[in-house]
Amino acid sequence: MSKLDLLNPTNSAVIFIDFQPQMTFGVSSIDRQTLFNNVILLAKAARIFHVPTILTTVETKSFSGNMWPQLLDIFPDNDIIERSSMNSWDDPKFVEAVQAAGRNKLIMAALWTEVCLAFPALDAMKAGYEVYAVEDASGGTSVAAHNAAMRRIEQAGAVPMTSLQVLLEYQRTWARKETYDEVIAVVKEHAGAYGQGVEYAYTMVHGAPASRGSLRK
Repeated sequence: MSKLDLLNPTNSAVIFIDFQPQMTFGVSSIDRQTLFNNVILLAKAARIFHVPTILTTVETKSFSGNMWPQLLDIFPDNDIIERSSMNSWDDPKFVEAVQAAGRNKLIMAALWTEVCLAFPALDAMKAGYEVYAVEDASGGTSVAAHNAAMRRIEQAGAVPMTSLQVLLEYQRTWARKETYDEVIAVVKEHAGAYGQGVEYAYTMVHGAPASRGSLRK
């Protein structure tokens, strides 16, 4: 495999690390509502395309709280890997889950960027995996901390991504009708001005009814 190969649902896995209340409280590198929106967009992309998805939390009971319920609702059947280690890669259960996914391209998002993303990203690359860091679905304790962490892992070989980029790279062509409607629904709900443009084109140009409840999928 090569980093020049585009992501697709059969060559990648998606990993969500430590999306928990206490970790969210500490984020100041990105508006937290924007962060939330981007994480949910990424999660819906993984669900729509049936991409292997790994969920992991740290010290749920003693410090960090439960994983975001909205994220769990998207993956109701996924086990959550509970850890005590800051570095997910230090936990054998996490590494086993990555190996079981059978994908060399790891799409990773985490709180915080400087710890929970950077540490396992570096170890995963050292173990021979390609890491795609979803920059706008990760957050650090400061802008400087987030940016320094992203530079660090990029210099080590990680590829920066955005959540919308992952969704559209999976879809690739609007001729892929089996996922078209779900992707468009996610775009309308989570893709900001782009989504508003799609809604306008559907309703005002093509005469479609307003999306309304159809977005709540």
